[in-house]
Amino acid sequence: MMQERDTVTPENGRIHQGERPRNMTSNANRTRILVADDQQDIREALRLLLKAEGFETETVASPAAVLSALEVREFDGLLMDLNYARDTTSGQEGLDLLSNIRSKDSTLPIIVMTAWGSLELAVEAMRRGAKDFVQKPWENARLLAILKTQIELSQALRRGQRLEAENRLLRADGRPVMIAESAAMRPVMDLIARVGPSDANVLITGEHGTGKDVVARTLYALSSRSSRPLVTVNAGGLPEGIFESELFGHVKGAFTDAKSDRVGRFELADGGSLFLDEIANVPMNLQAKLLRALETGELERVGSSTTRRVDVRIISATNADIQAEVAAGKFREDLLFRLNTIEIHLPPLRERKEDISLLAHHFLRQSAQRYRKQLEGFEPVALQLLMDHPWPGNIRELDHSVERAVLMAEGPQVRASDLGLRPTRESALRLDEMGIEDVERVLIQKALARFGGNVSHASKALGLSRSALYRRLQKYSL
Repeated sequence: MMQERDTVTPENGRIHQGERPRNMTSNANRTRILVADDQQDIREALRLLLKAEGFETETVASPAAVLSALEVREFDGLLMDLNYARDTTSGQEGLDLLSNIRSKDSTLPIIVMTAWGSLELAVEAMRRGAKDFVQKPWENARLLAILKTQIELSQALRRGQRLEAENRLLRADGRPVMIAESAAMRPVMDLIARVGPSDANVLITGEHGTGKDVVARTLYALSSRSSRPLVTVNAGGLPEGIFESELFGHVKGAFTDAKSDRVGRFELADGGSLFLDEIANVPMNLQAKLLRALETGELERVGSSTTRRVDVRIISATNADIQAEVAAGKFREDLLFRLNTIEIHLPPLRERKEDISLLAHHFLRQSAQRYRKQLEGFEPVALQLLMDHPWPGNIRELDHSVERAVLMAEGPQVRASDLGLRPTRESALRLDEMGIEDVERVLIQKALARFGGNVSHASKALGLSRSALYRRLQKYSL
């Protein structure tokens, strides 16, 4: 146990009075932590440590005081001892408190502490709802890393739950799910909200897997045409021989296989919206036929001389640089003018990292429900691996990776090894452009991922002591 005059440091769990706590940071939002311990010097040491890190701290000395504090205000985390007045070694009083709290709040991050630690006690504390276990005397770096990680995970979970509730309302309105809280997506969401109710033709651009189809369906759901059909066609995937027939229809006998009249996609979408995906891949000789339909709203089925009028809103999408295609003479400029009254560009997932955790948890809930598995979330190392992956396949790749992880997961949380992610050639090449600290950060992440988050094995593989690795984990906010 600690002496009354001592407070804690990363190196040995202690720092004498007058020393300045390290790694002081500012936090404008003042994350609030509740500290519970029956020893005044412990409470004071933790208060000083957390204050130096920008946390707002409230300290209490008993389980009853913990419950009272939680009833009065909300906290972002709870750091609590397991032993109080009833006895000083069994941890039973703290375990009972854990169960009591968890019966009322399933999301509050709780980290338990005790000077009388054992594997059995740690397992029981985790079973009752603790997120992690720290033995006294503690290492500042490890304690802070655990606390910050669990708070971030809890906040992501709560945001995900809120978004899920909002999405249930959206689905009730017939709208697809759009998860986008990052700064890069704010102008996109604003543009969708303003353009959606109009009849303007919209061109959606962005890399493969960025969610262009979801945006198209959202625009349709927001429009006054939502009670009429949304017809989707991969315009660039239609062979030349059936392009006209698919889009404009045909009459019986128009060609060898035309054994009956067929209604084309334009007519099916009459009064509604037509989503033309991969529009830049339409062959040049077919673009003129598409342009005429867009300009006049008129078409003739193949083999017929009867002109039909349609009222269709066009939403199109491409992953190509369509301006470059125009400059190269591969796409008609006048057709582009008809398509992009408004252009919405979707940023790649690597430019909207704030959304990765939310999307991953959303896909986790979907896949867990589909495969009837009970999963609580991602281990911190797994979540960090998701955050650092370059995602060349964007949201679609993330969805597939999480689905794989759900199938592979054996425990209550997804591990890094469950994700099956491999470094891409691009991520390997980036090492040549990094500074020493960036390279060190990447190597630590890879070691943690390789050993499933086991700090002892990772530190040994890196040639570091556990305390040195914990200091770097704090330094790089891992």
